[in-house]
Amino acid sequence: MNLDLTDIQGNILRGYRLPFARYVFLNLTDSTSAKAFLEAMIPHVTNAEIWIDEKPKSTLNIGLSRTALTALDVPLASINSFPCEFLDGMAKRSKALGDIGASAPEHWDEFWKDRVDLWVSINALSPEDREAKFQELEQCMATTKGAIIVGSQDTQALTIDGAISPKEHFGYTDGLAQPDFEGSHAFNTPGDGKIAGKGKWKDLKNGEFLLGYPNEALEDGELPIPTALVKNGSFMVYRKLEQNVEGFRSYVDEWGEKYPGGKEKLMAKFIGRWRDGTPLAVSPDKMDPDLAADHTRNNDFTYADDPEGLKCPIGAHIRRANPRDELHYHGKLPARRRILRRGMPYGAYVPEGEPLDEQERGIIFMALNASISRQFEFVQQQWINYGNDFHLGEDKDPVLGNRDKPGRFMIPGDKKNPPFICADMQSFVTLKGGDYFFLPSLTALHMLAQGLVDPR
Repeated sequence: MNLDLTDIQGNILRGYRLPFARYVFLNLTDSTSAKAFLEAMIPHVTNAEIWIDEKPKSTLNIGLSRTALTALDVPLASINSFPCEFLDGMAKRSKALGDIGASAPEHWDEFWKDRVDLWVSINALSPEDREAKFQELEQCMATTKGAIIVGSQDTQALTIDGAISPKEHFGYTDGLAQPDFEGSHAFNTPGDGKIAGKGKWKDLKNGEFLLGYPNEALEDGELPIPTALVKNGSFMVYRKLEQNVEGFRSYVDEWGEKYPGGKEKLMAKFIGRWRDGTPLAVSPDKMDPDLAADHTRNNDFTYADDPEGLKCPIGAHIRRANPRDELHYHGKLPARRRILRRGMPYGAYVPEGEPLDEQERGIIFMALNASISRQFEFVQQQWINYGNDFHLGEDKDPVLGNRDKPGRFMIPGDKKNPPFICADMQSFVTLKGGDYFFLPSLTALHMLAQGLVDPR
């Protein structure tokens, strides 16, 4: 399917993989100045056109919360036609998402406790390029007086042994698997789409991620009105996840001594991949660097030959987040729950064995999807924080699960290798803030800036 790449924001169709980023959060002022600010920003927005020669030095994208629509004088009939989860915002849905205890909204970074209208994302090749693009944003603000900054977050890929690394602070290689869908910049990658039978894979319908197109159920979805406002757009979930690096390292050190397979294999069982990205489903007993580096093989697997989880535990993170063929219906149910993942670590990397300072460390997690409730919220609630679909009761995701009491993680076994249970498991990740945003098309940004949204 041919898409209008000039109309779609670029971060929907591709992961930029630029090593530096800044996420800026703004509130709009009066509606006239706010519209002028948005109009001034549009020329700086990166679209989805294919990069012919090389990556740009920097990119910029923009997302609007529910309060931004109000600030821009969007008619109430249009606002109320948006999905209820978007209108509620993430904080109001915290209990359903399992964002309780230390992850509850009252403990988030201060600026999230009030309204946040806009999310502006700057990705760059260098800190200098990031700053140059940020100055363009500041110039638009100064010229129009239409927005003020209420918060920001700098991130960058970790530097390990002097080189930029794809790893995150717990030590795992990140970002290996993304859904392929019709019209995206990635396609026909084995394992990245949906199961097509006979060992084949097929790209997902783009309506799972882009608004205004048929999804896997061959439905256009219940689109907000007017449809021109939302076509070629998407919804984004932004979550700042603080990682308890010291707690995680201490836990795997302690339990790695108890587990017969040792620490490295225990860590692999938690995620479903070895640290280098080798999938347990393909190589259950050792890392395979050649396999891990081969994008045509490192995601090409199902769980049909491992129903008991002897190779990859049923409760492992990647098996929960994307069960593939596990939940019957030939993979059709998991295909309706896929999300595009974007994000990057924040905080400096500290090698294992060295003392950690008080600096915050974590990862910014962003999910793009056409339906926040059917995709992100379902996965977060039912597969990350509950285990019923996997016959695991209340057992949570070993790494991302939020626990209000000590939990456990079971590694299945047989007569030769008995089952092993990790006990006294605490939360290793704490939510520090976030919200739901609408990423409009370039057409929609013009409509919003010019006050042309008409629900009739």
